[in-house]
Amino acid sequence: MTPQGPSTGPTWSDRAGESAATRDERVLDRIQLRGLTVFGRHGVLAAERAEGQAFVVDAVLHVDTRRAAVSDDLADTVDYGTLAVRLADAVRDDPVDLLETLAARLADICLADPRVAAADVTVHKPQAPIPEVFADVGVTVHRRRPEAAGRAPTATAATTTAAGEVPVVLALGANLGDRAATLRSAVAALRRLPGLRLRAVSPVVESAPVGGVEQSDYLNAVVLADTSLGPWQLLGACQGVEAAHGRVRTVRWGERTLDVDVISYGDLTSTAPDLLLPHPRARERAFVLVPWVLADPRASLTTPDGPVAVADLARQVGVGAAPVLRADLSLEG
Repeated sequence: MTPQGPSTGPTWSDRAGESAATRDERVLDRIQLRGLTVFGRHGVLAAERAEGQAFVVDAVLHVDTRRAAVSDDLADTVDYGTLAVRLADAVRDDPVDLLETLAARLADICLADPRVAAADVTVHKPQAPIPEVFADVGVTVHRRRPEAAGRAPTATAATTTAAGEVPVVLALGANLGDRAATLRSAVAALRRLPGLRLRAVSPVVESAPVGGVEQSDYLNAVVLADTSLGPWQLLGACQGVEAAHGRVRTVRWGERTLDVDVISYGDLTSTAPDLLLPHPRARERAFVLVPWVLADPRASLTTPDGPVAVADLARQVGVGAAPVLRADLSLEG
């Protein structure tokens, strides 16, 4: 996401042996699909393959649902109806000997959605051929995204600070209402977010809109911070701040009360559809680069050609379209 650009939407860091994926699971919301009953032919015995039996699947998905709660849009969350069909098809097809193998297969299907940080899948075999009275047999597997068997992670790991936090860069923009007041309020809201510690707030610049939609000029700023939040958690928190300030998404690159965009998350690179990192258009946006270099003259941005000084990028894109420094405005205090 960039101010004036479409929102995009994070991967994992390590702190004292504890991955950000693990930290995310402790606080993320859960979508639960329980009691999915499907006929299959899994088992070691020949009779199990020939006659088949019912298997029952429970799936618990660790997901940040805040974006969907704000948008009320199915596209912003996991479609559990579609997921149920995919899990059922996987139980019906390609028999295997072990419940462990089947459960791992189903967990990989759950993790195919990039919004799912982790999944707990239990496969029950209530008709297992056991010569004793029993209520149920089941195998539960827990899989986090980086560990999904047979799937490449959507992002590389991000390095952390000595305190185990990840340095992040956030870009703010507004062109509706009292723009300066909105940005001040947004900075205050970011300061209050648990797991986010602000290090610096840039001076304010004013810039012309981009994207071809006729609208008013923007006020822009950049916030430098350290966070213990996972990348998707941070994205959800920023979108929550946007929503609290009346942000709605209707026209692509249209005017808005507030943008709070994740530009970088440590040295993380992510190709997840809802969180491309570093932000792919940041290197082209003077309204991001100029306040960023004002906040940190030695900053660098990871590009396909490697790390590049933000100051150099700002000089390249700022010719003829440089934002105007608003020395009369401050977002501090």
